[in-house]
Amino acid sequence: MRNQPRYKFFKNWGYAMAGFRDIFKNESSFRIELYTFLLGFCLLFVLNFGLLINLFLIFSMILVLVCECINSAIERVVDLASPDLHPLAGAVKDAASTGVMFCNILCATLWIYAILVKFGAL
Repeated sequence: MRNQPRYKFFKNWGYAMAGFRDIFKNESSFRIELYTFLLGFCLLFVLNFGLLINLFLIFSMILVLVCECINSAIERVVDLASPDLHPLAGAVKDAASTGVMFCNILCATLWIYAILVKFGAL
């Protein structure tokens, strides 16, 4: 059995919110993606693509935010473990950024598809 304290929902929620505040404060790309998510979420009410497409769009936008959080965590761990410039440290950061890029491509592709279907181009 692992030696760890009992799970406390509100304490863990506090840790998550502290992480959110820190990433929001220090990561400009996260702020841009969060504002884009909020704009996209509001547009869903205006454009009304339908339930299934709306769910896919929301999921893809949240996936971008999740990947950006993971990317930020990886970058911070790499900076902590390897304060000096090292080719492997750069490769790890680049790989994590690639994951965010793929999520952004997925999200943009879904939005383009939804808009084209909505306005009869497909």
